[in-house]
Amino acid sequence: MNIDTWPTQNWQVVKPEDVGMKPENLVDLEMRVNAQYKTITSLLIVRNGSIVFEKYYHGNTAEEPQNVASVTKSFISALIGIAIDQGLIQSVDQKVLDFFPEYKTTPQDFQKRSITIKHLLTMTTPFAWQYKMGYEPLDRLRRQKDWVQFILGLMGSNGQMGKFQYSSAGVHLLSAILTRATGMPAREFANQHLFQPLGMKIIPEPDASNFTLDEVFLKKLKGWMNDPQGNTVGGWGLTITPRDMARFGFLYLNHGLWEGKQIISEQWIADSISSQNNNKDYGYLWWLQVQEDINMYAALGSGGNAICCIPREDLIVIITSPIMSKPRDRWILIEECILPSIIK
Repeated sequence: MNIDTWPTQNWQVVKPEDVGMKPENLVDLEMRVNAQYKTITSLLIVRNGSIVFEKYYHGNTAEEPQNVASVTKSFISALIGIAIDQGLIQSVDQKVLDFFPEYKTTPQDFQKRSITIKHLLTMTTPFAWQYKMGYEPLDRLRRQKDWVQFILGLMGSNGQMGKFQYSSAGVHLLSAILTRATGMPAREFANQHLFQPLGMKIIPEPDASNFTLDEVFLKKLKGWMNDPQGNTVGGWGLTITPRDMARFGFLYLNHGLWEGKQIISEQWIADSISSQNNNKDYGYLWWLQVQEDINMYAALGSGGNAICCIPREDLIVIITSPIMSKPRDRWILIEECILPSIIK
């Protein structure tokens, strides 16, 4: 891809018609957001490497970091790829317990000992949740003195290896693996090897948390939080600006290349956004979707947070929103307003 201006320092902002988009469709988009999507805090569209639409709501600004919930997972996926590229992790087939030799297993823990990094990346690790079926005990997790030991204790029990089971706690193990492999928290590793090269804002050392519900999941969440042992939280916990979310999506659209430097290997990008383990809609902590023969991949978070990449149209859609249950479907905005705006 021939790119004249990389958004390392500043994004170029253009008119819709300059990148082959109909402005009237984007006017309709804004009207729909104002009328039907009143919880959205920001909406940003990038086409051909330039910002074509950027709106902030409820007092938010371009400089205001947003709590993006499970969008965090896709950043952890990228960091695992970078660590493998650097030889700090052997491969996705390396066993999880290789990184936690202090964890004691029993002869009955054969399945636990067999779990690999790839199982965590593809959400195919069995976990024994002790709450309602399908709901992992994250509120119980936040009250633990040692999150990693708690998660390892639940890993590999009462489930089928290779079956998709969504797990935020499992992704936290990937963050702890990054700490063990690189000698630094995932936040610091990201600052050095991902955020700085892309011109993203550096995430500061988080304030000590009392691990209240509000500090761990909601309004008081700042920076990129740690667990009690100092591991960066993996399954959620990142606050980031919409423009930096767009930089991350732009890196993936460009196969891991940024200003002539391969930040993440092209193979890792390809594997991350390809179906894994026969689960057709999930890669390495990225959701996959096909709509009318258009392939999309997305980092998604609770409340409707999203980084949606549509390679065929060289398009990135960023949406942020507060954490909430059952938000109005954001895909409707993409399908009925954004994609139809592209001039064929």
